[in-house]
Amino acid sequence: ICYLYEGPIVGGWYKVLDRFIPGTTKVDALKKMLLDQGGFAPCFLGCFLPLVGALNGLSAQDNWAKLQRDYPDALITNYYLWPAVQLANFYLVPLHYRLAVVQCVAVIWNSYLSWKAHQL
Repeated sequence: ICYLYEGPIVGGWYKVLDRFIPGTTKVDALKKMLLDQGGFAPCFLGCFLPLVGALNGLSAQDNWAKLQRDYPDALITNYYLWPAVQLANFYLVPLHYRLAVVQCVAVIWNSYLSWKAHQL
């Protein structure tokens, strides 16, 4: 599910982000990373975790409780990994390769998210 959900959404986000902030300077990369991590990442996690919960058969009430319990930790953990990855990605990697770079790192990240989502 991670890649079916993540790939199209993240790929589309990178295109929008590149149109909104064209350029590849260090300042442009920093702006893109800040928007990505300040806006996109919290929303993405907030959708991903309940989606996994729903697919695992959690009731709406249980899913909400699980989201409230797991979301803060997942977001904090996100900030240990992704800002550095995204800064390098936005500065060094051409747009058409960014999703591939992220998917390589996402193998580890998605393992963590799957573990987090399946904790009871």
